[in-house]
Amino acid sequence: MITPSIFKAPVLAGFSTRNGGVSPMPYGSLNLGLSTADSNDNVLQNRTLAAAHFGLTKDQMAIAGQVHSSRVLTVTGPGLFPGYDGLVTNQPNLLLSISAADCAAVLLADASARVIGACHAGWRGHVAGIIDHTISAMTGLGASSDRIRAYIGPCISVGQFEVGEEVAEQFEPPFVVRRAEWPRPHIDLTGSIGLNLVRCGVSPENIEPSKECTVTHSDLFFSHRGQNGITGRMMGFICWSSTYSGVELIGRRNNLKNHG
Repeated sequence: MITPSIFKAPVLAGFSTRNGGVSPMPYGSLNLGLSTADSNDNVLQNRTLAAAHFGLTKDQMAIAGQVHSSRVLTVTGPGLFPGYDGLVTNQPNLLLSISAADCAAVLLADASARVIGACHAGWRGHVAGIIDHTISAMTGLGASSDRIRAYIGPCISVGQFEVGEEVAEQFEPPFVVRRAEWPRPHIDLTGSIGLNLVRCGVSPENIEPSKECTVTHSDLFFSHRGQNGITGRMMGFICWSSTYSGVELIGRRNNLKNHG
């Protein structure tokens, strides 16, 4: 589990790697996606392991049923919420969970207001406004954008994100990268999400963007593009813990320097 440094306890957050679970290849080993061809038993065991990292159970997970939309739901309890790519809550011990395998999972928290949010920011949801809608839903619960801290999880890097012109034209020019050796444009998804957060009122110093690429680092991450669609799913997690005891959580934030 990669642990962001931007959040402070009792806000607990993390982004899973592909390692530490029970699934066989090509889903080896911490596959958290029930939408894959992996067995449900394996995925549920993996979700139990992931939730335990935060001192919770899989039955305390609130999971976005993602469709690459900009729809956001305020949740008060656990479950699967089909048709939503963003979830927000002010309830303690509720583990907001966003699946990813190249798209960015964006985790958000206003610790003062005890409001958290999480959203799935693939390119479609991002250009449709998922970030704006998630922050708006958080402010509706009492959060303030200038207090929000944000983590942009590992996703496809600009060097790997080749797109067609029809996709490139939906992004602002600074985030469309063209090189002589590239036959088509590439997109800086992380950079575009970062600017979106700032425009929503999040201070730049309160944003932590991951530098890891899910396509390049196949030893650490599942990648839909890198593995031609036959792959598992990671998850980004965030919760407000009412039972945090100061026990050190195991993270991998500082030992990825050879993969940056």
